[in-house]
Amino acid sequence: MELNEKQIQILEVAEKLFAENGFDGTSVRQIAKEADVNVAMISYYFGSKEKMLEVLLGYRMADFKIQLESILSKKTSYPEKIDEIVAFVVMRIHKNRRTHKIVNLEYSKDSRSINFEKYLQQKDENYRVIEAFVKQGQEEGVFSKKVNIPLIIPTIMGTYFHFYYNKRFYTSLHNLTDEISLDEFVHTTLTKHIQQTIKALLTYAN
Repeated sequence: MELNEKQIQILEVAEKLFAENGFDGTSVRQIAKEADVNVAMISYYFGSKEKMLEVLLGYRMADFKIQLESILSKKTSYPEKIDEIVAFVVMRIHKNRRTHKIVNLEYSKDSRSINFEKYLQQKDENYRVIEAFVKQGQEEGVFSKKVNIPLIIPTIMGTYFHFYYNKRFYTSLHNLTDEISLDEFVHTTLTKHIQQTIKALLTYAN
């Protein structure tokens, strides 16, 4: 789905409100008011609040696979590719952390009217790219054949989200005084730590 500027503006407002108030706690009327559009426009563009969330997830994941494949196509070493993949993933989840929060809340519900099928399909396609890269490294003797490939991305994301959801503790521990210093820490110190962790997991033969 090709989105215009107004649709993107509405989606970004919806993302903010969904993350702050929850999906059920946010009305279409609230989204329209904050986006400075009328309710009819939202209905015209998206049909419903549920469809709006589905479009939002697709929008946030749209170019992930393309950028991932671009990194892997470079003529660089396996360790360099790992570093770039980790930096890319951390950058993306830090930038889109609101979307991840929404997904975690909504997908965990037993009864939900939101269709996550396309989102899950995109996740599977992204995973297959990582899986193929690791298996190639295993065949070439660079990576351990005992590594649990499906847990690589959860290890990256889990480390990031533990840090972020406990940021009040970690900002004090690392003397991070504002959002700028927090962002800098994420993209340098935290990213480097995760890079070291993933390289250790992939290359350590136990």
